[in-house]
Amino acid sequence: MTPLLRIHHAAIICSDYARSKRFYTEVLGLKMLAENYRQARDSWKLDLALPDGGQVELFSFKGAPARPSYPEAQGLRHLAFAVNDVDAWQAHLASHGIAVETIRTDEYTGQRFVFFADPDGLPLELYEVPAQSTSPST
Repeated sequence: MTPLLRIHHAAIICSDYARSKRFYTEVLGLKMLAENYRQARDSWKLDLALPDGGQVELFSFKGAPARPSYPEAQGLRHLAFAVNDVDAWQAHLASHGIAVETIRTDEYTGQRFVFFADPDGLPLELYEVPAQSTSPST
């Protein structure tokens, strides 16, 4: 059997498609790959590119229930993005009026990270990595 290569995508269901689309494209700067309205589901699906080839899929579903608790609900705890400068990203998010927690240091790796939330309260993390570590490994 061949090994898993990397995460291909993370799928997110949002409550307000237009608001979340602006957040992920304009604030986080993800590039749109495809946007499709699915008539049978009365739902939008937006495919967004991450620099390493991974993707974020953004869905809208009418009547989707809210997340039951934050952040300790079962399931996906948070989605983390690698960045080279946590301080710059923290300032960027704050300039867009986004509440950002205090920068922490990973007790095992010594790397710095910070948490914030998307428009629906989905916990997101920015994890600082050395510049050479941003490309996918082979």
